[in-house]
Amino acid sequence: MKLWRVLLTGTLALAFLATAGIGFADDAQYKKAAKKWIEQEFQPSTLSKAEQMKEMEWFIKASKPFRGMDIKVVSETIPTHEYESRVLAKAFHEITGIKVTHDLIQEGDVIEKLQVQMQSGENVFDGYVNDSDLIGTHFRSGHVVNLTDWMAGEAKDVTLPTLDIDDFMGKSFTTGPDGKLYQLPDQQFANLYWFRYDWFQRPDLKKKFKAKYGYELGVPENWSAYEDIAEFFTYDVKEIDGVAIYGHMDYGKKAPDLGWRFTDAWLSMAGAGDKGLPNGKPVDEWGIRVENCRPVGATVARGGATNSPAAKYALRKYMEWLRKYAPPGALGMDFYQSLPSLAKGNVAQQIFWYTAFTASLVESREKGNMTVDEKGFPLWRMAPSPHGPYWEEGQKLGYQDCGSWTFLKSTPVDRRKAAWLFAQFCVAKTTSLKKAHVGLTPIRDSDIRDKSFTERAPKLGGLVEFYRSPARVAWTPTGTNVPDYPKLAQLWWQNIGEAVSGEVTVETAMDNLAKEQDKILMRLERAGVLGKCGPKLNPEKDESYWLNKPGAPKAKLANEKPQGKTLDYDKLLKAWKEGRVK
Repeated sequence: MKLWRVLLTGTLALAFLATAGIGFADDAQYKKAAKKWIEQEFQPSTLSKAEQMKEMEWFIKASKPFRGMDIKVVSETIPTHEYESRVLAKAFHEITGIKVTHDLIQEGDVIEKLQVQMQSGENVFDGYVNDSDLIGTHFRSGHVVNLTDWMAGEAKDVTLPTLDIDDFMGKSFTTGPDGKLYQLPDQQFANLYWFRYDWFQRPDLKKKFKAKYGYELGVPENWSAYEDIAEFFTYDVKEIDGVAIYGHMDYGKKAPDLGWRFTDAWLSMAGAGDKGLPNGKPVDEWGIRVENCRPVGATVARGGATNSPAAKYALRKYMEWLRKYAPPGALGMDFYQSLPSLAKGNVAQQIFWYTAFTASLVESREKGNMTVDEKGFPLWRMAPSPHGPYWEEGQKLGYQDCGSWTFLKSTPVDRRKAAWLFAQFCVAKTTSLKKAHVGLTPIRDSDIRDKSFTERAPKLGGLVEFYRSPARVAWTPTGTNVPDYPKLAQLWWQNIGEAVSGEVTVETAMDNLAKEQDKILMRLERAGVLGKCGPKLNPEKDESYWLNKPGAPKAKLANEKPQGKTLDYDKLLKAWKEGRVK
């Protein structure tokens, strides 16, 4: 009788262990799944298959306490995250026993969900992939988990030994002024200049352009050249191979992404801010002045540059080019509609193009992409964006997005740990190189330097050369000057949208935007919730006081259209390959 009970108890225990996912049979099952995914999906990798298996075995072991759990994470909708949601979540479930629901929504909605959880304290998602643009919010707010301390302390048992933080190209973007890491980079892409290399190389067009403008048709170094090229293709060339063509592409729909169109360094590209990387000191690309880590104002009257002559010039040019040189319908498009539309093959150049859309522009002609040849080689190239007349050497050259895993303190620790495991799974060396090839948003230096990218480089239009060059550090996300990204960001699209729709003038729109930013900063100052790096506004002074000082805000130039300048793309590419910026 006793023996029967012992045997039954042992059988039940084994059954329980198997159900809980911690039995020997299950470990074998998870290892078998890992082997299958390594063989069939996770290639290429910078690791050998044996090293990949070792990394996966770590995940199998670390995930045991969380098997059977169902977690929820969220990100914006781009090819990289679609791959994570469709493929990596499934692989993670089969290898660890943790089920992941990976929601894909628009970036503005991601920020809204994040804000709801911060304000309510209720757990909306267990992990967020959100832009490192929120770093200024995250390090000040007190709501976000400091990953440096998390990895060394509470999450030490679930932190991948081979994570190799120093291998992440964007780690400086996700590090606060305190030197702590607040977000884990998951994907990154730059905002570069895109152009039809095949058209720019045509002898007849080169000759015609030089005859009219007096300099070579090439990659524009300044906005004057960009404007000349836009005019040339729209009104002189007019059509190629029987198709009407345009010299510029952009979008103008009044929506949150219209705000990103400007906060993603448009004012800085015009030259509105100060010198200094990553974001300009003391005035950044939002026009916010910071002194000793404290925001002191956005209006020129307080030493900011959001409504400076350079900022107003930047908005004026955006509106002018959109109306004069872009295809019909661009004014009503949003971010998601305009960027893939280049695949139609009817646009000569785009000054503001995110490399996240490289994946859609390397698809075959059979899929409707008219910007590659019959062999799949791109007819286009990417290059540094030109800068406006207020820009000076030493300022940032453009924007770089770094979508990064972010975890909130309001998420229960067990759910946060399980989500942290999935985040690491998405960026581990076992999976990261394949993911980089799918979404073309590389995060690891080791990945972009892998031989698989060397072989693929000729079909990627300059992406590999850019990310291997020192130029990549001159493109940076929104920095730590912005103390509350969600509150401040919504002001941009609302005010700029009013100018684009003709409700107010450029001057009024930027004056209103600057004043409203100051009001938010003042409210944050009064609340006193952001600690020693919270806002402390300067008193208002006559604008001439600041405009007559060196640096930003800068006084209006007598000539905002200097002589156009271009450079030869092949020489630029050679410089990148040799480790030079230009």
